[in-house]
Amino acid sequence: MKSHLVVALVYDQLCTFEFGCTVELFALHRPELGVDWYGFAVCAAETGKLRAAGGITVEVPHDLEMLDKADTIIIPGWRDADEMPPTALLEKIRNAHARGTRICSICSGVFILAAAGVLDGKTVTTHWRYAEKLLKRYPHIQVQTNALYVDQGQIMTSAGSAAGLDMLLHLVRKDHGAKVANLVAQRLVVPPHREGGQAQFVPRPMPSDEHARLAKLMDWIRAHPALPHNLASMAEKAAMSTRTLQRHFKDSTGLAPGEWLIRERVAIAKELLESPSTSLPQVAELAGFGSEESLRRHFRRIVANSPGNYRKQFSDASAIHP
Repeated sequence: MKSHLVVALVYDQLCTFEFGCTVELFALHRPELGVDWYGFAVCAAETGKLRAAGGITVEVPHDLEMLDKADTIIIPGWRDADEMPPTALLEKIRNAHARGTRICSICSGVFILAAAGVLDGKTVTTHWRYAEKLLKRYPHIQVQTNALYVDQGQIMTSAGSAAGLDMLLHLVRKDHGAKVANLVAQRLVVPPHREGGQAQFVPRPMPSDEHARLAKLMDWIRAHPALPHNLASMAEKAAMSTRTLQRHFKDSTGLAPGEWLIRERVAIAKELLESPSTSLPQVAELAGFGSEESLRRHFRRIVANSPGNYRKQFSDASAIHP
């Protein structure tokens, strides 16, 4: 086993896509990254024949005792939000939580954590079609009904399917930094970073031409973060009115244009901070913050860390920092 062991839970009627995302992130060898990658194992939530969606039969080498060794536990969904998980599994989850193990759920997997009682007083998310059921059944849990994922430190929860991939990339980013997470995303051929607060779905689909204009605007801003962007200049670049631009940004990302811009600049600052040769004033300028004060203020708000501490943690990504 490597220094940081990720254990994925397998159960009868396993959610194949969510499990596949977990395997893709943590089970593959990644020597090209130059970091101490994760150890990976799977364990069965129950005895007997285990099937997965798509008619697959799964043979699992470990039982629930493997959870006692885990540094991170991934719960890739649960077969039925109305079915109480096995008592032995819930006890293992409680024990893992008590000793500080990081626990992450994808989609309906949050119902296992809720049933174990480790989410009381916490903020979580799940697939939008399960949100109301989760709220009614567990009133002591705060549910962000439209978030992609929610990071509460020791506990992370995500919405359905692909949002789980966003959460797992976020986890890699926390452990190894933005550069490594971006390299993993490139290998997966997925966007390198989506904030957890972005919307799960677009309530009012945009016409294709307007969607294309917004996507081009976002790409152009990412390529030119140091320019003095504002709502008027972004609207002019996208050939939209400011009101239309605001509406499309909110529908597409769940964020206002200004907040999206700040978060993109913070993401760029993270990558720059991983290079020790780039000074803080240079990072502030290249990422578009203009001043170190502005960089520090926004960085602390979004990352809950200072730029200096982030650099100490990730400028040499040779070790995992849970």
